[in-house]
Amino acid sequence: MAIRKGDTVRVHYTGTLADGTVFDSSKEREPLEFTLGKGMLIPGFEAAVEGREAGDTVTVTIPADQAYGDVDPELIFTVPRAQVPEHIPQEVGVPLQLSNEQGQMDVTIAEVGDDEITLDANHPLAGKELTFEIEIVDVK
Repeated sequence: MAIRKGDTVRVHYTGTLADGTVFDSSKEREPLEFTLGKGMLIPGFEAAVEGREAGDTVTVTIPADQAYGDVDPELIFTVPRAQVPEHIPQEVGVPLQLSNEQGQMDVTIAEVGDDEITLDANHPLAGKELTFEIEIVDVK
């Protein structure tokens, strides 16, 4: 029976970047369970399983606009290096969580200069084409 919106689907998957680097996999965990059409996953992943059946395996490459979106330059900003507490490693790739009266924001240090640090609040996979190998385990 073909998977349609509203079905509960269980899948195993492995996600890789264009260079073959694995960024996530469910192979060593329980299968991922989601309801198709509820927006629980990136649009390209949901589109890849719609119409398939339990037991199917599909490999799909998802462009950035159907995954985590393009990089938004407005989510990249600089702060004076002096504003970063000394106990935080000031190195590229370090994740941080900023808080203010509007709430919390996850950022990553993108660049470290002499006087400023560039922070990036985009999703780490924004702007990237993603390839998933998806094995449909079960459909309810």
